[in-house]
Amino acid sequence: MGTNGSTVLEPLRQGLPPVDPTAVSGSASCALPARYEAVRGARSFTRSTLAQWGLDDRFDDVSLVVSELVTNALRHALPEESHGPQGSRETRGEQDPPVRLHLMRWSTRLVCAVRDPSEDRPGGCFSPERTEENFDAESGRGLFLVDSYSDSWGWHPLAGRLTGKVVWALFMLQD
Repeated sequence: MGTNGSTVLEPLRQGLPPVDPTAVSGSASCALPARYEAVRGARSFTRSTLAQWGLDDRFDDVSLVVSELVTNALRHALPEESHGPQGSRETRGEQDPPVRLHLMRWSTRLVCAVRDPSEDRPGGCFSPERTEENFDAESGRGLFLVDSYSDSWGWHPLAGRLTGKVVWALFMLQD
């Protein structure tokens, strides 16, 4: 996960019981190319990571949320020319890939977080509190699924030298 771990974990300290970032019992991260095919790779990475952690039973819900978060990052956070078969210069190795998936596990929590280069609020006008208003929206239904399948979700801009944002989803685990 590198040096960005504390940045990714910051939202977990806001509005939830305290989480000690040093108490992470497992973490994994992967770079994703700026192509829609990366969503399949993100699901595969999630499946193998959850299997290593003995959390196979959570794959369906977590995979759905990972798919939505990665799709949103690719669709809304990257320039249109990045989505082609060759991707952008970042995905050809000239810079860090613009989208990363992070999975972090504690004894009672699992977090999936997707980092992208945009600082825009995810979902535009989506609001889980206004579900009926959002029902007919042409976009934003992915975040409705994230809200429905995870125990909590949110986002925050990156700090320091990093630009962009992290969108995260929290899943409570059974002891």
